[in-house]
Amino acid sequence: MLRALRIASTGMEAQSTKIDNISNNLANVNTTGYKRSRADFEDLLYQNLRAQGAANGEGVQAPVGLQVGYGVKTVSSSKQFGQGDFQNTGNPLDVAIEGNGFLQVVQPSGEVAFTRAGNLKINGEGQLVTSNGLPVEPAILIPPDATNVTIGKDGRVTVTQGDTAETNEVGQIQLANFVNAAGLKSIGGNMYQVTPTSGDPVIGIPGSDGLGSISQGFLEGSNVNVVEEMIGLIVAQRSYETNSRVIKAADEMLQTTNNIL
Repeated sequence: MLRALRIASTGMEAQSTKIDNISNNLANVNTTGYKRSRADFEDLLYQNLRAQGAANGEGVQAPVGLQVGYGVKTVSSSKQFGQGDFQNTGNPLDVAIEGNGFLQVVQPSGEVAFTRAGNLKINGEGQLVTSNGLPVEPAILIPPDATNVTIGKDGRVTVTQGDTAETNEVGQIQLANFVNAAGLKSIGGNMYQVTPTSGDPVIGIPGSDGLGSISQGFLEGSNVNVVEEMIGLIVAQRSYETNSRVIKAADEMLQTTNNIL
């Protein structure tokens, strides 16, 4: 019964972690480029009370063993990089990645981070930056007299300057892809950081080498499905309640044993 208390407590802790993930997903349901998180579980060690194939009192081998598990633990929280819905904004500086890939941005430390949020802006120096003011890598400068900005599906950035109808190319958006995108580290601000498990970024032109294409005037919304998250919340809540009832039942059994003694 003491073992049951410990086992049930691991179940409550695991379900609590799952609810934490669900609450974060729901909180970011309107966050541009957000990718939902999923909590993954695994069972803990087992106590072997009788080995498989062990002989019983009559010298006959038992067909199955007797094991008691010690509960569950949360082993990982993985990002699900499914495509989010596109939102038509009509803003020429908004871009959505249709397919694989991440935009590259330079952090204040000089380290490159990666994002799916394409709500870009122009800073006071004419540089293309994220909503947090981080410059896109490679750097793209928009001339102050630009009257029209066009971003092609291949990431080429062209502008119309002054009263002329002539267009000039001012930069090229490049995308990064990873062997294991789920291994990226979320650092907030819609950004991810490289880790040893994600692999090194593979840089390329949008629409080539398995990379997605750029859609101008669109933003990729969160890929959180509210209905699925609510169902998961109900399941996690019921599992939490069930484990708490196991603790209560084990406690009542211990109380009964104490009363007997």
